[in-house]
Amino acid sequence: MARLDAFLKLGREQGCSDVHLAVGMPPMLRMSGDLMPIKFREMEERELSSYLLEILTPNQKKYYQEGNDLDFSYSAEEVGRFRANYFRKSTGPGAVFRYIPPEVPTIESLNLPPVVTSLIDHQQGMILVTGATGTGKSTTLAAIINHINETRTDNIISLEDPIEFIHKSKRSQVIQREIGTHVQGFAQGLRAALREDPDVILVGELRDAESVGMAMTAAETGHLVLGTLHTTTAVKSIDRIIDAVPIEQRDQSKTFLAQSLLGVMTQILVKVPEGRGRKAIIESMVMTKAIGKLIMEDKIHMIASQIQTGKDKGMQLMDQALLEAIQNKEVDPDDAYQYALEPKKFRRYITDASLLPEYDDE
Repeated sequence: MARLDAFLKLGREQGCSDVHLAVGMPPMLRMSGDLMPIKFREMEERELSSYLLEILTPNQKKYYQEGNDLDFSYSAEEVGRFRANYFRKSTGPGAVFRYIPPEVPTIESLNLPPVVTSLIDHQQGMILVTGATGTGKSTTLAAIINHINETRTDNIISLEDPIEFIHKSKRSQVIQREIGTHVQGFAQGLRAALREDPDVILVGELRDAESVGMAMTAAETGHLVLGTLHTTTAVKSIDRIIDAVPIEQRDQSKTFLAQSLLGVMTQILVKVPEGRGRKAIIESMVMTKAIGKLIMEDKIHMIASQIQTGKDKGMQLMDQALLEAIQNKEVDPDDAYQYALEPKKFRRYITDASLLPEYDDE
């Protein structure tokens, strides 16, 4: 048993989402969104380096010691499965381990809105799942893949960095490929996937113009493409796709979005009452003729109003979703308030007065 496993096992038993290791600090656990140190000494560079290197393969060790950040999955029988990221900072090495539950989540267990199921019932087009790092995008995508796997007879190809949840083929065939292990990059993986008779392609991250372009090609040629972006609203997601391609191709990308983008789901994780975990709150946009026309006319800033009034189509802005969750007592109103784009609407629900502005000129 690697020495590092003791920290990972403790984190899993405590119900944390992440284990943080850094020079000059004791190991820390992220519990319901908050970082908490465990009772252990501050770690020195030599000690931490020995812990981190102990679980690496020779190729991983060489890559990391050459000065690169390293992403990989790690599993041990007594510990479980984790997604790991190794990095360096001014004081020395550091690492974050995210716990991956052994059971693949379902749409029902995550309590995702019905619009998710209606979107993934399409046979072709693109669906984006967006949000900041650590907001549960991979978990939502795993639930979507699981749903397709159980209900359709498709060939599903996923490109991940690294592979997190392990899917067993059910009604569908699920082929999981890891960036850096099975394929060089997302763009190369997408290019190869198009030759592998796919029905559904999951792209773990649309990182650059090449991967965005390949994903659009896949969606236009009869495949269902699931992708992620690190954007915090549906409107920003559309802007990011347009900005990712060269200027001379932007008219083409707007046409693609208007015709082939099925929807955008942007999520955050908000503490539930009494802080016993976190719940995914989702802003959802479904492509309509009106939204497509706004994209083509460079009026993307007006899409938010379409989302706000599109509840009958399954659409809602993040603030609408937050308010509904508060009213249903599904989330902590104090935590939800800090995510609101228009905080004034949430002030009457606040229980911690220190969160409110000292002076209110509105």
